[in-house]
Amino acid sequence: QVQLVESGGALVQAGGSLRLSCAASGRTFSINAMDWYRQAPGKEREWVARILHDGTIEYADAVKGRFTISRDNAKNTMYLQMNSLKSEDTAVYQCNAIIFGGVNYWGQGTQVTVSS
Repeated sequence: QVQLVESGGALVQAGGSLRLSCAASGRTFSINAMDWYRQAPGKEREWVARILHDGTIEYADAVKGRFTISRDNAKNTMYLQMNSLKSEDTAVYQCNAIIFGGVNYWGQGTQVTVSS
């Protein structure tokens, strides 16, 4: 199994920046892809960004040009750099890992609140 621990969520002013971290442990050698998702109260979970084992990166249109996903393989840590934050970015952000075979693992989530 894989364990995921997230950090970095905070209250920030509109236009500001934050960096979220997701540290993975356990069977990290089995991870095929890692994703960031977010969910606001009363809304469905929304996919934000993905990084594959080969380094391929994808972004949702809502965050393209503002957010950057990256990883440090030596530390087994994935990051989400968030710039030019808007009030609509307010949500609980969760890390997800998919291992070979298709099983998904989720972090506990970290709250990001953008104030006007």
